[in-house]
Amino acid sequence: MSGPVWVDDGRCFACGPFSADGLHLHFTPSGSQSVRAEITLPPRFQGWRGTAHGGIVMTLLDEAMAHACGNIGERGVTASMELRFRGPVPLGTPLVVTGSVKWKRRQVMGVEAAVSLADGTVLATGEGSFVSRGPLGKPRYGIPDTDAV
Repeated sequence: MSGPVWVDDGRCFACGPFSADGLHLHFTPSGSQSVRAEITLPPRFQGWRGTAHGGIVMTLLDEAMAHACGNIGERGVTASMELRFRGPVPLGTPLVVTGSVKWKRRQVMGVEAAVSLADGTVLATGEGSFVSRGPLGKPRYGIPDTDAV
């Protein structure tokens, strides 16, 4: 029995450009094993008044870890994750989301992430284990790589 085929079709809630209701995160490399994104969360992601829902914050952390795995060439999926809230994550305020791969053993990667204010104040952190589902490869959004003949 074979498992699922891991295809990025652009509809990921966190980073997909074709997700109508998504976060549209765009990560860029920040070192050889780290990534960074900036986002200002709109009111639709509210938990308590003026504050991001905890599930949205967890999504930011999870996505940063996944993209950190991608930055080292691995198609990583979440195996386990822990998070810590250090302060409320405000809506309508610029945020910085970072992720880093700390170690890799066989197909498992130890990763960490943070959500911070632009001034560096850390609001939430997470760490976890991700499992590689193979190399990231070139094809994006389910479109075959026509150069790979």
